[in-house]
Amino acid sequence: MARIAGVNLPNKPTWIALTYIHGIGRTTARKICESSDVDMTVRIDNLGDAELGRIRDLIDSDYHIEGELRRETAMNIKRLMDLGCYRGLRHRRGMPVRGQRTHTNARTRKGRTRPVTGKR
Repeated sequence: MARIAGVNLPNKPTWIALTYIHGIGRTTARKICESSDVDMTVRIDNLGDAELGRIRDLIDSDYHIEGELRRETAMNIKRLMDLGCYRGLRHRRGMPVRGQRTHTNARTRKGRTRPVTGKR
């Protein structure tokens, strides 16, 4: 089992296996395969050490992935919250940030409904 950026990659075609790394999607995985001269359809276990090394070097030099990317995202959200801007307030309250409707729906972001005691 190949290991890149601290992630164990499954034995799938190279471009699909690369998407298991946080921060690498389908398009980026294809670009990585093309620029490191690796066949996309070859399974990860069939790649040689030289090919895996080229992929590792390319990812390390050109992309923000895994812990670094998560830390950067968290810092951006924290900055918005510290500024007290509208988006920061929405993050702080745990509500949708990008203008979605909240009268109904938004349950993923708001959590389970809390029962309100009825009038007597």
